[in-house]
Amino acid sequence: MFDRRFRLAVAFLFAALAAGVFWLDRQFEAPDAKFVPSLAGELAASSVLAIFAHPDDEQLVTGLLIRANARDGARVGMITFTKGEAGTQMPRIARQEDLGVVRHAELLKSGFALGLDQQRVWDYPDGGVPDTDFEERVSRVEALLAEWRPDLVVTFWPDSGFSNHPDHMEVGRTASEAVRRRVQEDPATAPKAIAYALAPSRMMRRFGGERGRLVVANQPPATHAMPGEPEAKIRGWRIHASQGQYVQRTYGMPPWLLHRLYDKEHYFVRFSSDL
Repeated sequence: MFDRRFRLAVAFLFAALAAGVFWLDRQFEAPDAKFVPSLAGELAASSVLAIFAHPDDEQLVTGLLIRANARDGARVGMITFTKGEAGTQMPRIARQEDLGVVRHAELLKSGFALGLDQQRVWDYPDGGVPDTDFEERVSRVEALLAEWRPDLVVTFWPDSGFSNHPDHMEVGRTASEAVRRRVQEDPATAPKAIAYALAPSRMMRRFGGERGRLVVANQPPATHAMPGEPEAKIRGWRIHASQGQYVQRTYGMPPWLLHRLYDKEHYFVRFSSDL
């Protein structure tokens, strides 16, 4: 009798655990979005340019970048506005005054691992992008758009920035305006679309606190979802050693578990003709 009760209790616990994991996994889904194997492939983009604010921001779009390059043969480049010198080390691995140099190196290693063909790291102040000249930033991005001629630009949604970070939002606003101007000036060679990386709305609404609810309220619904390449993201946190404990401290779970649950990327795609 005892053995039977024990087996029933174990079975119940496993069933409850499986149900809990399934429910948690669903919080990272965007069921109304169109699921595609590759966003670049879906949009027939032969070149992609990611425009972000800080080292490790590219972790949000690992799947898009890897699949654009390895699966679709697209040229892939990235601009990062800052070197992340004002960040918090997780764990502390260097003198704080050297953090910008360390994170710059981590970012270049990450770009190489992702297979980037081109990479630029600029010197805007970490935490101070909104205080810099908007027109200068737009002109600088627009010049690179003219040089690299990407079909697809990937960046932050300007009103939410994935995490409500002012640098993220300002970089998204800068990239959007640069694309808009490029479309007006030379539509034949301008990007055909912008893909905005979005936070998983269900998860942010339930577990993101006030900031998470603010992000969800200010981002559009995802139009597309695609595989996020979890193993590459786990590898990316090892490369970004100064931020290696970020996932554990922020989400309360190690990267190997988070990226098993959060295994897709969500995007809102806006075509240049709509800008």
